Parts: sequence; C-alpha cells; structure tokens
Amino acid sequence: MKKGRNELLNDEEKILATYAVGSRNFGGRAYEEPEHPYRLPFQRDKDRIIHSHAFKRLEYKTQVFVYSEGDHFRNRLTHTLEVAGISKTISKVLGLNEDLSESIALAHDLGHSPFGHAGQEALAELMKDIGGFEHNKQSLRVVQKLERRYPNFPGLNLCEETLLGIMKHGGGYESSNLLEVRRTLGPSLEAMIVDASDEITYSAHDLEDGLESGLLQLEEVKGLMIWKRIDESLPSSEKNSKTEMLSISRSIGRISLNLMVSDLIESIHKILTEYSVNSRESISKLYQKKIKIVQFSEEFQKEFNELKQFLFQNLYRHSEVSRMSERGKETIYLLFKHFESHPESIPESYRNREEEDGRMRVICDYIAGMTDRYAIEKLKREGILWFPY
Repeated sequence: MKKGRNELLNDEEKILATYAVGSRNFGGRAYEEPEHPYRLPFQRDKDRIIHSHAFKRLEYKTQVFVYSEGDHFRNRLTHTLEVAGISKTISKVLGLNEDLSESIALAHDLGHSPFGHAGQEALAELMKDIGGFEHNKQSLRVVQKLERRYPNFPGLNLCEETLLGIMKHGGGYESSNLLEVRRTLGPSLEAMIVDASDEITYSAHDLEDGLESGLLQLEEVKGLMIWKRIDESLPSSEKNSKTEMLSISRSIGRISLNLMVSDLIESIHKILTEYSVNSRESISKLYQKKIKIVQFSEEFQKEFNELKQFLFQNLYRHSEVSRMSERGKETIYLLFKHFESHPESIPESYRNREEEDGRMRVICDYIAGMTDRYAIEKLKREGILWFPY
C-alpha cells in the first residue's frame, strides 16, 4: 500500500501525544517551498542537516581528545549521533516527534569550533568586542546563512520549530522575528529533550573516554554515587570480568541508558501529569512561569551533579587535556591574526561576505568551520612558525 502525504500525517497524529509538535504545525520556512509528496517537514530537515558540509566536518572536530590522540575516542560527530539516539529514545517513550528531536540533535553542534571548548574560548576572546562567539549561536548561523547548497536561498531553510530548537536561552541571538517567537513560545518539549540528552551523552561517554585514555582511574570513579549504584546491580559474572574495559563499557551503558534516561523519563512524565500538560501551548505556559519540565529526580540530580563535578576536576582540567587545549587555542589565535593581515588566504566564498559582515566575522566563520586537522594543516601551509602537533 502506497501512502501519500495526508496518510502519513494522519498516521503521525495517531501516535503523537497532544503536547508533541506535529508536522502540520512545523512553523513554516523562511523561504516558501512546496511540500514534498511523501517526506514530512522534519524528515526533510534531518536529511538537509546530514547532507550539509558542516555536519560532515564534525568527524574531525574535538569532543575531549584531539583526533590525533587515538581512533576510538569520541569526536564531535560520534557525540552528535549519540545525542540523536538518546533523544529519539526519550521522544518515542513520551509520544514526542522523533524526527524533530533528531533534527535538533543533529544540528546542535554544527557551529562548534575546532579543538572543542578551548576553540570556542579562543574565538570568544578574539570576537568579544564585535558580537562575540558562542557555538549554539553559530549553529543557527550555519543553518540560516553559511551553508550554501540551494540556488534560491542561503542556509538550509529549516522549519521554524527546528530553528527554535537549535536556539538556546541566553545565546545572544540577533534581534529578529525568530527571537521574538522563541521568547514568547519557548522551546518545544522535543528541544528540551535534546538539551538533556546532550548532558547525558557527554557526561557518560566522556567518563568512558577518560577511563580508556588512562587519564581517569577506575578506583577513583568507583567512589562516585552513580557508579556505586551501578556496581550494586551488576551480576557477579560481570563484576569479575577478565576484560576490564568491557566491564567498564557495560557499566557506562547502564549509567547513560538504564539510569539517566530512565530517571529522566519518569521525572518528565510525573511533571507532565502533575500540571495536566496536554498541548504545545501548555508547554509554553510552564516555560514562561519558569517551571522546569525536563529534569532528573531530586535524588538522582545529586548523583549527576557529583559526576559532572568529578569530570570537571579530573578530566577537563587534567594537565594532558589542558595541554591539548592550549595547543588548540594557540593555533586559532595564530590563524586569526594571520588572516587579519593576509585576507587573500581566506577562500573567496568567505571574502565575498566581507562588506556585509565585516572582516573579523568572516575570519571567525572561516575558522569556526574548520576541522582540527584542517586548522593544523592550514597553519603549516601558511608558513606560520608554530608546529606543536
């Protein structure tokens, strides 16, 4: 049986909760386009994001460890895919629009600079007097303006609800109709789910990478409340596993999916029931009242906070991670200063926007879009005297 657009929309409405964002209410697009006969709006958004240049470059952008440190550590792409997977799991259980959640998740780090948060800090410092730099804001800029894949409009022309989901509160977005809608309507529950999935993903999986790298010690990790909870639930056969990393990976899986996700789902469901949430509008009303819908239970939040603090102190501030971060920052500082003096080294597609955006913003866009390895190679090809890798 072949299903057309109307049949697909009707099927979707049968399974979505009343508070979910349906495809009939996608919010429109900045540039009008005919609807596809069998691909619904958020499905099209997802495909556009996956086929974008910015998405492909995520493979060689740092999560915690620079790509040259090893093949099995997570990069910005694997992190993004993991966020999308967890977002879909939670959305499915709560009757939300999985395509919308997945689209937001796949786009949420498109604007991230090379060298992880160290790269963001460097660009923020360099741009502090001319609009600043923040990766969530840059992700929106990528999908609205910087991607060039269509002849009739800049960017990817994503649905308004997808764009609203990419925006985060406090991101310093330029005044626009979209910003006013975000302030009034607030994020969808699908968008809130992606934010929480992002935290779950990097906390659990940065822990695993830290252990695999040897920067974190298992005996220290075993002191965490969340690890003790996992350890108590493990069968003796796994506790005595001869393959330590296999046992660790199983424990991390239990932490991220069995514990974090399950607790979050139960907590969200409890809040939705308590406030009789039955529409996108009722989600907005709670947002305006600053009532947090997506949160862990009070008991589990303490364990989660302890985990995040442990990672901050023992992994993100580890001397080896700091060494990699400083190298990344220095690379970005040198490239930025070089392009200020030698704009001819910037691709013409970027230079063409100098009159509209200014040279500093053009340089920022160019560097933010680089992968770690391209930034390093560019540094060498331009003859800049800094070879730390």
